[in-house]
Amino acid sequence: MEPAAMANYDTAGLTYDSGVLYDATFLPTGRRKKIMPKVKFSLDGLSDAQVIQRCTSAKTALTGNAAFTTPIPSLTTFGGLITTAQTKLTTSDNAAIASKQATADKDDAIAALKQAASQLATYVELTAAGDENKIMSAGMDVRASRVPASAPGTVMNLSITAGDNAGELDLQWDPLSTANRYEAQLCAASDFATGVINLPSTSKSTSVANGLTTGTRMWARIRALNAAGPGAWSDVATKIVP
Repeated sequence: MEPAAMANYDTAGLTYDSGVLYDATFLPTGRRKKIMPKVKFSLDGLSDAQVIQRCTSAKTALTGNAAFTTPIPSLTTFGGLITTAQTKLTTSDNAAIASKQATADKDDAIAALKQAASQLATYVELTAAGDENKIMSAGMDVRASRVPASAPGTVMNLSITAGDNAGELDLQWDPLSTANRYEAQLCAASDFATGVINLPSTSKSTSVANGLTTGTRMWARIRALNAAGPGAWSDVATKIVP
């Protein structure tokens, strides 16, 4: 420092060119740089409808705004993009609704068709009366018959009891797992040579005979049947008709 300057260094009241006193506690500093605000306008994570809404709000705010006279893109272009997006979104939403309804209509139609096909198959089966050629001529397949290896065995433990009414007998026996149905016969003779009464076949292991003559001794026998044919007749049981 020059001597003259040194001489004035401690002189009271002297200032820097800026006007700050030499003896000020803090020396002058430069101007602090101003932080520029940034735009926050993220559309990530929004639904399609929310994106359109946000963009529409921005366009509305910019329309006639003196602070932004030349937007890029222009508000006309931006507005056109908003309109296109809204149109496509509406079309997509309507298509989704229509697709959902179309799927429901399709499921209903398929269910109705299946039901009608089942009815048609039943009709063909009944009309064909077991004729495979007729069934196949209807464009339908024939299910393989599950024929048992052999006829059922002999029914065991046939018993006869008095029924609830006069002239009535109740028959009961042990069921067979290989049987589909049972046939029962009654007769006034133990050898079943003549006068045989055939009771209606049944899938149960019981049967009822009514309309019999009270006081008459009757004999009964049972046999089981399946697709392979009938089994042997059971041992006979006897009872006087009440």
